[in-house]
Amino acid sequence: MKRLLIAALLLAGCAAKQEAEEPQMVSDPADYVSTLTGTLSHHAFSTGNTYPAVALPWGMNFWTPQNGKMGDGWAYRYDHNWIRGFKQTHQPSPWINDYGQFVIMPVRDASYVDENSRASYFSHKSETARPYYYQVYLADHDINVELTPTERAAAFRFTYPQSETSGIVIDALDKGSYIKVLREENAIVGYTTKNSGGVPENFRNWFVIKFDKPIEGYTLWAGPEMSLTGGVEYEGEHALVSVSFATERGEVVNLQTASSFISLEQAWRNLEEAEGSSFDELKAAAKDRWNEILGRIEVGGGTEDQYRTFYSCLYRATLFPRKFYEIGADGKPVHYSPYNGQICDGYLYTDTGFWDTFRALFPLLNLVYPSVNAEIQQGLANIARENEFLPEWASPGHRGCMVGNNSASVVADAILKEITPKEDWQTLYDCIVYGTEHVHPEVSSTGRLGHEYYNTLGYIPYNVGIHESVARTLEYAYNDWCILQLAKKLDRPAEEIAKWEARSNNWKNVFDPSHNLMRGRNLDGSFQEPFSPYKWGGAFTEGNAWHYTWSVFHDVDGLAEAMGGKEVFAQMLDSVFVVPPIYDDSYYGYRIHEITEMQVANMGNYAHGNQPAQHMIYLYNWAGQPQKTQKWVREVMDRLYSCAPDGYCGDEDNGQTSAWYVFSALGFYPVCPGSGEYAVGSPLFEKAVVHLENGKTLEIKAEGKGPYIDRIEIDSKAHTSWFFNHDALKDGAEINITFAL
Repeated sequence: MKRLLIAALLLAGCAAKQEAEEPQMVSDPADYVSTLTGTLSHHAFSTGNTYPAVALPWGMNFWTPQNGKMGDGWAYRYDHNWIRGFKQTHQPSPWINDYGQFVIMPVRDASYVDENSRASYFSHKSETARPYYYQVYLADHDINVELTPTERAAAFRFTYPQSETSGIVIDALDKGSYIKVLREENAIVGYTTKNSGGVPENFRNWFVIKFDKPIEGYTLWAGPEMSLTGGVEYEGEHALVSVSFATERGEVVNLQTASSFISLEQAWRNLEEAEGSSFDELKAAAKDRWNEILGRIEVGGGTEDQYRTFYSCLYRATLFPRKFYEIGADGKPVHYSPYNGQICDGYLYTDTGFWDTFRALFPLLNLVYPSVNAEIQQGLANIARENEFLPEWASPGHRGCMVGNNSASVVADAILKEITPKEDWQTLYDCIVYGTEHVHPEVSSTGRLGHEYYNTLGYIPYNVGIHESVARTLEYAYNDWCILQLAKKLDRPAEEIAKWEARSNNWKNVFDPSHNLMRGRNLDGSFQEPFSPYKWGGAFTEGNAWHYTWSVFHDVDGLAEAMGGKEVFAQMLDSVFVVPPIYDDSYYGYRIHEITEMQVANMGNYAHGNQPAQHMIYLYNWAGQPQKTQKWVREVMDRLYSCAPDGYCGDEDNGQTSAWYVFSALGFYPVCPGSGEYAVGSPLFEKAVVHLENGKTLEIKAEGKGPYIDRIEIDSKAHTSWFFNHDALKDGAEINITFAL
């Protein structure tokens, strides 16, 4: 009996030990996010080019402290020590800049109106930056500022010093604005028209601002240098108002604000998101929402820094594209269309560049947040009905930026995974097909510039005045492959399917077997001379031949065969990391920031800081050398990402660079959206659990240190491929990975 008791105790001890070894999963992921990640950036060198966005996931309005000057795309820089105001922003990128913005700034003296005089020094030591809450102490005004968001509204809480001249400056900015004081309602209303393009003539962003303290006095301004006497409203080039009141030390003034692209009436309706709730209640609700969205992926068995980096990346991956629709009086979605200037029913999202986000951001939505992408796809179908083209870069309407026709990828991946409502499939297909034979009359990056050459020759010639011809050819070929998959899905005629299949092979027309690299090709069929694989631009987009040669997402085996087989293919991949980070910037006439970011990474000519090469590491799987994928994936995650202000290795770009990290940390990556295939990498955490919207879970467990994988099991069965299938993952699965000793 005694021996049995001892045995039982030993077994219980072993069980307890086993249970204790189960990794502790992260709780409260919203508090692991630093919104300051990537903000130590400037025009010549990017470590993210982000700003600390205070927002809800995919929210219509973001807010940010502003230390850049009015109109500066770098609205917030970590290395600046002053704040000019708190800006409602819709900026997706400093290169695209902002629209529909206005600024609120509490001041100790309401006469401090212009952006320089109202500015205050601050310290990061007195700053809290979370997705759901921002706080900072304005030293020159002796005011503590707190901010929390809803989707279309926000709440501020200002704690003032003792002053007879305290106040708040509201700046509707230049380029056409309007402000009206509603003293009895204790409110300010108005609109701003400030934008950076992509809007019709009737564009307005209407705003409402309500105070819980009576407006004792106010001054309207026609620009920061011209105060106005009398009246309650001003409409002109640049409208501002300074509201003044006396405060006791420690007195708290609450402010709630909302805006609308539809009307002032709708702005008041949007304010209802905040009205009736205290600041702390709104803050708690915002935190709960972020915990819900970020908590869709639980991780454990990592370091604190890895958790912070992971959730800071997941936060960035769930900001864009943002909602551009609002909820009307009937409770249904409605939106102002930046494509035709009309008020239209239904969903609309914006502020994303498909050149970046087709790669990993949209596949992440399709796996983890499919209901969100279902709305986005319905919005794209609405855009197709409102004009002839799908956007390639939207902010809020068509913007001229980058190359390719990657809306085809975004649409195809969602339809093939049956996320897009079926009633929109044909509309989206027809619009994509239209874009293959047309170019937008005002925005040449929308549709297909050079389609006349591409559709007849099978490539865009290097010498016909169309820049970045090889990049366009490669992306069009992949886009045609995406259309091919849709044509099959929709059971289109055989001759139509054959056309897209033939065009998907057009990448071969710009492949030079003498160099085993992509190369510009002239109208007469000859390759460009002279040729340097180190030349950025010219035939390529923000990259060189070493980067773009791998942009055959849909036919990696074909690319390997063209190079002479898998061994040579792997050697060419190796070469990217072996050759020094030399470059030719003659196309630009100066060293663009992407070049600098490649240099400082100390990884040869590999440029993870820009999107065209981000998938390249995973191509070793096709070459039968997965251990190199595993090595490089870990090195990039460990060395080029962090949660610090310089935490990215280039432009973050609307969630794409972040989505790369999220997928890679889980242990797989969508090299070819539309294929339903993920390439296996090297999971970062001992355990990750993806809570799928269908109620099932995807669980990835990793035993050992890594990075090299010895064995993979899926649902207790040996998995001998270096690829995962989307359909298998979305139905829930348990993946067990054993690392080699």
